[in-house]
Amino acid sequence: MQSPLFNYAEQQSQERYVVQNPQLLRVSLAGQDDILARKGAMVAYQGLVDFDGEYQSSNQRRTRSRTGEGLDLMRCSGQGTVYFANLAQCIHVVDVDQDGMTVDSAYVLALDSTLHTEVIAVDSQYGVSGTGKYQLNITGRGKVALMTSGQPLMMQVTPDKYVSADADAIVAWSSGLRVQMQAQTHNASVRRRRGDTGEGWELSFLGTGFALVQPSEVMPPQNAAIGQGIAAQYGVGGNGAHGQNQSNVWS
Repeated sequence: MQSPLFNYAEQQSQERYVVQNPQLLRVSLAGQDDILARKGAMVAYQGLVDFDGEYQSSNQRRTRSRTGEGLDLMRCSGQGTVYFANLAQCIHVVDVDQDGMTVDSAYVLALDSTLHTEVIAVDSQYGVSGTGKYQLNITGRGKVALMTSGQPLMMQVTPDKYVSADADAIVAWSSGLRVQMQAQTHNASVRRRRGDTGEGWELSFLGTGFALVQPSEVMPPQNAAIGQGIAAQYGVGGNGAHGQNQSNVWS
């Protein structure tokens, strides 16, 4: 059999994480360190690999119920090669060092099991919960595979040049940055989106580090149904964009 499809054969590499193509991640398992991956994200594998649901403590379950932030993971162990993907989103591998990284958990595809995760609150000058209010802090040494809707923009933050980003478009940033959630609005109520511009909450970053922004504001794939209610409109809760995309499918 002949076909141009054979140009997409698997890549050979000694690296543990390999971006097979912009929407597909290849991870090698050698029977030692396990991989934690988004539930349902496996699309193919070779070798002797086991997939188990990752245990969540009662505190983790309470935190996720209260904040909507957290990881719903499976543990991949054994020897072989596993391929991961999610809704054909673009995949990027990041090395986490001692500085740590803060990320919206909706954009995490896979990570080394040696890394530590913790839900943190982002400072809001208005005390309003919503998209961007809670995030996931990742510390330790290891790799994390992130997803973006389209090719992202990596913005450098320096003491003399701070960065602001839409709370629905920000993916990750250096944990050492000072962050504040705000809405520069001329409306009487800060809970309304800014005037008639359609712009809403934003995160401002100060210090030294990076901020990763995607060219999308948490919009679902075409024809995907988003739940009703104010929480769903802000992408949070069981009926929101984040809630509906927990099992690698849109319903």
